Amino acid sequence: MMEKYTEQQVLDLARRAYTKGVARFEIAPGKCALLVIDMQDECVKPHWTPYWVPEATRQVPRIKKLIEHCRAKEIPVIFTVYSKTHHYLDRPRSGSSMPNRYPELDIDQSSFFVEGRVWYEIAPREDEIVIHKPSYGAFYDTPLETILKNLGKNTVIICGTLTNYCCGATARQAYERGFKVIFGSDVNSTDDPDLQEPELKMLRGGFAKVMTAEEIMRLL
Repeated sequence: MMEKYTEQQVLDLARRAYTKGVARFEIAPGKCALLVIDMQDECVKPHWTPYWVPEATRQVPRIKKLIEHCRAKEIPVIFTVYSKTHHYLDRPRSGSSMPNRYPELDIDQSSFFVEGRVWYEIAPREDEIVIHKPSYGAFYDTPLETILKNLGKNTVIICGTLTNYCCGATARQAYERGFKVIFGSDVNSTDDPDLQEPELKMLRGGFAKVMTAEEIMRLL
């Protein structure tokens, strides 16, 4: 006879997955690539834009350490930026109507997210790839999946900003494409600290192995 579960039992199961769950997949360092998501001037340069993420600025030293660790281990580092691509014709149609574009602000935003320049303290090397993406997730209308497959990588380590937008969307897209996902709990940041842990819970429960930067570096 099929076992019957009470409402409290299924709630406890869900909560345990969100708060204490650990993805049960093995990680081979040689199969990993580090994705540095949108650590660009608009998000990291203090006070420049309304899209500045103060926590992203504070996390730069930790992200830089992770980048340098991966370089030393010959793990590819791939950067993404949100920039002016294809005359803005590759955007989701409703994107510009979203509240997070802050239409109520009486400022000229035409110079934001045009060049897509990675913050100078973690600038890419000449031999590292920078993907210019048109939306949140790094796999949407970009060659990232092909690049990873050509590199022979099946695992992505995600750091950057924003946890609950571009980083989280990239984690979900990677998962759905069959990649193993490692998500840095203290090297991903959001514009509202209250939303950091809820997003980590979602990713931990169903999409990624959530780890600190130190844990990731020890693993590698």
